Amino acid sequence: MIGIVFSTEEEAQPFLAKYERGRFDGLGESESFHDDKILVSILGVGKIKGTLRTERLLRSHKVSTLIHVGTCTALNDKLSIGSVVSVAQVFEGDRIELSAPTYPRMPLSVTFGKLEQVALVTQDHTVHGATELSYWQRIADVSDMTGYAAAYVSATHGVGCQILKVVSGHMGIDDPNFRKTLSASHQKLADFLYANLDALQPA
Repeated sequence: MIGIVFSTEEEAQPFLAKYERGRFDGLGESESFHDDKILVSILGVGKIKGTLRTERLLRSHKVSTLIHVGTCTALNDKLSIGSVVSVAQVFEGDRIELSAPTYPRMPLSVTFGKLEQVALVTQDHTVHGATELSYWQRIADVSDMTGYAAAYVSATHGVGCQILKVVSGHMGIDDPNFRKTLSASHQKLADFLYANLDALQPA
């Protein structure tokens, strides 16, 4: 069974409403629903919730592959808002000194070869200033708050993890239509995921 995990109810809602005519609609944070094909869960935002709830999920359910799905922030303008991307590597970006990074990078399998492949940094802290932003721009493409946690816990259970993201903003740039942009990003991600569910199923 494929496990699909979102960070927030808002991210998940367009997919939940679309899948099997809303069969999973109403799923809340920390809850999981499944049928014979997929399991869907909402982890909550941040590395702590992501770690604890992914651990609980994988202990409670037999999952062959975990797909973390959600939004991300682009660290530069090479990726346009609304772009759906596949994460080829992810690393943790809070426990480091900029002068001496000690983070472990995790390579991830990529199912959707037609998508742009990116490096993701997972951070709870907000990037401040041009110097720090420039640092992250040199080693990553996008940022989120949960992806590394899901991938790390999956690895400890011997479960393959893939991360599928949609770009919903650019770091350091305010969007006057942020809520509208975010809603459109969630819908685009749901449409892509729904259209490609068969590609996620094990052969």
